[in-house]
Amino acid sequence: MISNRMNFKRSTTSMAIALMVLSLISVTAIQQDAFAQKPQQGMEITATSDKGSDTIMIMGQTISDLTDVTLTVVAPNGNVVTIDQISPDNGIFETVFKVGPTWSEDGFYTITAMQSAVQNSLYTLSVEVEVINGMVASNTSVTESTLETGIILAYSYPDIRDKGLEINAEAEMGSDIIEITGMTDRVSTDVTLTVVAPNGNVVTIDQVSPALNGEFTSVITTGGPLWTQDGIYTVTAKQFDDFAYTASTEVDIKDGLVVPEFGTIAAMILAVAIVSIIAVSAKSRLSIMPRY
Repeated sequence: MISNRMNFKRSTTSMAIALMVLSLISVTAIQQDAFAQKPQQGMEITATSDKGSDTIMIMGQTISDLTDVTLTVVAPNGNVVTIDQISPDNGIFETVFKVGPTWSEDGFYTITAMQSAVQNSLYTLSVEVEVINGMVASNTSVTESTLETGIILAYSYPDIRDKGLEINAEAEMGSDIIEITGMTDRVSTDVTLTVVAPNGNVVTIDQVSPALNGEFTSVITTGGPLWTQDGIYTVTAKQFDDFAYTASTEVDIKDGLVVPEFGTIAAMILAVAIVSIIAVSAKSRLSIMPRY
């Protein structure tokens, strides 16, 4: 009797363990299936090219194979330079654009891939490639994607937008001339310079074209009715609607002239003053000392 109970107990225990293992396997399988699910919507497009090349490779993938992918290339001036249409193969599509005579405008060309007749953001993606003198300006690898979550996951310019723009302001003390020097890695677009007074008013605007090495200069003359307020004037250089291509510097103006910074001359004057004070103090202490 005791032996039968023990055997029954062992059988029950073994069955419970087996059910537990089976449950764990089932749960694991369900989790793996859940994590292995592919995105149900979205598209991705990538444009790659080498500096100095006249060809741009377009590669992409889409969840939908129902309609063709229409690719449109728009020049910086807004003109459409080429259109292509591709049928996805198992969600994969690719094509090559050749830079031709219609690409005569220097600047960023926008390549848009659209699959839906309705402009759905999940299936309408754009990337940009800079072309100068009929050639790609820099090594380019640009990707835009809505595959994973239905939002743009990547829109990067790893090779062509990692430097940006910078400026400096130089002027002699008491001068009414400010020399602006700067550097940018985008030479196809002018740089807009704006000077704002301490009260927020715009006092002057200038536009300069960068040289082939990216350097640009401009001379700003102070004085006049717009420079009557004393204080800090902000000089801002802007090339694109991108923080990397917006830089500012400040100049102190008083009575329409540049106020000298606390530099070498001011430091020397301060040093002479301190030495004089020490000398006078030492002499005063000696004069009041008792004589023997």
